[in-house]
Amino acid sequence: MAKLTHFDNAGQAHMVDVSDKPDTARVAIAEGHVRMAPDTLSMIEAGAAGKGDVLGIARIAGITGAKKTADLIPLCHPLPLSKVALDLVPDRDLPGIRITATVRTTGPTGVEMEALTAVSTAALTVYDMVKAVQKDMEIGGLRVRLKDGGKSGRFEA
Repeated sequence: MAKLTHFDNAGQAHMVDVSDKPDTARVAIAEGHVRMAPDTLSMIEAGAAGKGDVLGIARIAGITGAKKTADLIPLCHPLPLSKVALDLVPDRDLPGIRITATVRTTGPTGVEMEALTAVSTAALTVYDMVKAVQKDMEIGGLRVRLKDGGKSGRFEA
């Protein structure tokens, strides 16, 4: 079993020292969804939500979330992100919005947490913008789909 790096020999939580790790190109892709009633999805697609452009605002919120990850997750390193892209796609089969975030950096540690935070923030923003119409929406499916770069190499779900 792999050793958990966020704990020292005494079992105390700490921020991992990455100062000796080389900068490498890193990418992470995360995904999730917001499940909702077909009528709520139709309202979003029609641009008829009272608070405005749901998908556009959720996209910007996701980008902001990725940039603020180190402020929200106590042991994450602040990273210079070189790319944060979000795709929010209406899916009638869900029904709801499928969200994918791609995050890139060149640095000593990965960007999985930034990608997950981007998707989470976008999903919460979708919920916030249409909760007046539907309060029982479900946020789910949050996971890392791809991670590449660094010592541990490539992971694909």
